[in-house]
Amino acid sequence: MNELQANFEARRAAVLVPLAARIEGQLRELLNGAPRIDRVQARAKAFDRFMDKAWKVEDGKLKYEEPLHQIQDQIGTRVVVFYLSDVARVTDTIMKYYRPIEFKFHVPESEWEFGYFGQHFILITPRELLDDNWDPSMIPDCFELQIKTLFQHAWSEANHDLGYKPGERELDAGEKRRMAFTSAQAWGADQIFEDLYQAQAAIAERGLSEPRSA
Repeated sequence: MNELQANFEARRAAVLVPLAARIEGQLRELLNGAPRIDRVQARAKAFDRFMDKAWKVEDGKLKYEEPLHQIQDQIGTRVVVFYLSDVARVTDTIMKYYRPIEFKFHVPESEWEFGYFGQHFILITPRELLDDNWDPSMIPDCFELQIKTLFQHAWSEANHDLGYKPGERELDAGEKRRMAFTSAQAWGADQIFEDLYQAQAAIAERGLSEPRSA
């Protein structure tokens, strides 16, 4: 085991795992009672996934010169909600308590393409969650938060499992088209469920606003 592997393994056990649990607990507390949330999760990055990312090469050289400091998703958190409008609602709630340093809404490059959809944030690690006994050099400055719908989450998990396993056969063109087709179906399902939800909400609002007969 080289020095980077040993350092990450030590950091993961001593700080990342307990810190992820504290962040998850804080998120659950902030979102307690909020409707239509399927799950709230936080976890330390797996050892093999960190090393795969740390050894990533771009333009003939390593992408990260100091992976322990540059890789921002050593703790990854996820909030999965029912509908598209719930993404905005949950985002508004969370952003009242965390300081973002980066935001990206992932969409395919072209309107004619389908693939991964998801909202990602890089947030500053809350100081109040830190343990005084932790080695400061092991504490990450930030963590990643993803906020997705159920369909976005399901598609991304299956796509990652089928299409991003190092050392296995890459999907061929036909298989990639089939994956894109399933993304289109997930996108369409999100639009339809959002429309149905908004229609039901409008009916309920009208019912509440109508005066009751004596």
